[in-house]
Amino acid sequence: MSTKAKQRDPVSNAVRSAAGAVRFNGRLNLADTLKGLVQDGLITEKEGLAVRAQVSGENRVDIHPMVLIANQKLTNHQSNKPLTLEILTQWLSTRSGLPYLKIDVMKIDVARVTDVISHAYASRYRILPISVSSEQVQFATSEPFATDWIDDLKHILRRDIDLCVASPVDINRYLMEFYGVNRSVKKASDAKMTAEGDAVINFEQLLNLGEAGKLGADDHHIVHIVDWLLQFAFEQRASDIHLEPRREMSNIRFRIDGHLHTVYKIPTPVMAAVTSRIKILGRMDVAEKRRPQDGRIKTRTPIGQEVELRLSTMPTAFGEKCVMRIFDPEVVAKDFGYLGFSQRETEIWRHMIERPHGIVLVTGPTGSGKTTTLYSTLKYLARPDLNLCTIEDPIEMVSGDFNQMQVHHAIGLDFAAGVRTLMRQDPDIIMVGEIRDLETAQMAIQASLTGHLVLSTLHTNDAPSALVRLLNIGVPHYLLQGTLAGITAQRLVRTLCPHCRKPTDTDTDEWESLVHPWTAKPPKQVMKGVGCVECRKTGFLGRTGIYEMLPFDQKMRDAVRADSGISELQKVAREEGMRPLRLGAAELVGKGKSTIAEVSKVLPPEYSTST
Repeated sequence: MSTKAKQRDPVSNAVRSAAGAVRFNGRLNLADTLKGLVQDGLITEKEGLAVRAQVSGENRVDIHPMVLIANQKLTNHQSNKPLTLEILTQWLSTRSGLPYLKIDVMKIDVARVTDVISHAYASRYRILPISVSSEQVQFATSEPFATDWIDDLKHILRRDIDLCVASPVDINRYLMEFYGVNRSVKKASDAKMTAEGDAVINFEQLLNLGEAGKLGADDHHIVHIVDWLLQFAFEQRASDIHLEPRREMSNIRFRIDGHLHTVYKIPTPVMAAVTSRIKILGRMDVAEKRRPQDGRIKTRTPIGQEVELRLSTMPTAFGEKCVMRIFDPEVVAKDFGYLGFSQRETEIWRHMIERPHGIVLVTGPTGSGKTTTLYSTLKYLARPDLNLCTIEDPIEMVSGDFNQMQVHHAIGLDFAAGVRTLMRQDPDIIMVGEIRDLETAQMAIQASLTGHLVLSTLHTNDAPSALVRLLNIGVPHYLLQGTLAGITAQRLVRTLCPHCRKPTDTDTDEWESLVHPWTAKPPKQVMKGVGCVECRKTGFLGRTGIYEMLPFDQKMRDAVRADSGISELQKVAREEGMRPLRLGAAELVGKGKSTIAEVSKVLPPEYSTST
């Protein structure tokens, strides 16, 4: 919304002409703000007087009056809900006639907006640049009636000024973060890093003669950038951080709910120093840039929760690319319902994993949640009287509830050798990170035959396909008949945002395409996401699992032969009550938790809606 007509007088005419209306002018003060809230019926006059008496000693210039009022935890008499800072900010937006903005840092080009005005100028007027174009600059403000700066800034920038109202706490916070990070990036970039030997790593690096000097990875500007990057990722619920070097400006991207978002661009020399800093934290070889490396970092989120980051680097044409996968140990402490298991699926899964011996497999593509399912299962099974051991490549999340060993190919410690070692460790339950070859499968089967419960993963499209995969790599069918306890296939799908989803009529053609070739009665209505500030206008917030569970009963054992085909095994599995992933997805849509288009993206090829 342009402020050409409002820049000198942003208060709406209706408010100003109201009898006895509070006239705001300049910066907000506690007294006038309370009067306005009383006048608009959000609080009572008695509460207003009590707040003035309570916070009179705190009414300092550097504390925004709305923050002081929000700290009193009053009730909004219009809605009988808490009078939060966000509600107060929305009220101020209405009072000023300016749009309300919930700041979404993922949509702000920090490097560009911080070049518009200085930190000192922005702090003086409590304004935060949000977006910049050739014609206008948008600012978020918590002082919509203090507009004496607008004309001067329009003259300096030679652009229109667009105002919106945002929370004073958010503005203060992002003023410090945006300008702090941008300052660190600029100072690091000004060091003109040119490391000796970089031309070997960066195939297209341009050599600028006459420049020298290298910024150390422990430089405090780089430390600040890395610290901000990690905390920012934790706050945004990112599952992965991608540091991607390019010729001049390199990308920082977060994967959130399965989708990648670009969050910042920094000069490539600064990116190299950031990567070096992360390698130091992950106890990796900083000098080695020509071969891939793995490492891990254990740290804390801003709210004090411990998290682990698994690091992986690889050489690219413009330098080392680094990916950090974030693991939240709290996830594995949740029950199976938290993972998306229905009550029926929970019962089937427990029946599989509570057996004294046998093999239980979890299948699905990378990123489908197999690791979380296995760790949650191990957490559920862990007891003081049991010995749980794992062999992983690499160890995803370190836990004190079981014994974990990592594959090390350089010394001959692969999955098969690891299982062979674990069998001499008096285990009760063994978790094998992945069955990749016949030798590993044979060792897992041997462990099962000798009285152990074995959990492992495979990369197959659905549960019956896991049987075909094992037969194809050479496992005898009679060993599968005697050892398999059950197979679960899974996928992760984005769930609709509970804050903005709304019902819509079901498209019967889409529904029939989803459930075909099975029949399932379509619901009268399904839900769709509209998009709001909580979900960044995507309509989705968080993810959940859909599952295809195949318990191994006698009929399934009889169906497994050396020449068994996928169609035959699928047919028997469905006859025995296995609910396919497609029907699990349809149930999720019917409950209003996701959409047909969203679940169709993750279904395996043979279950796609085009089939």
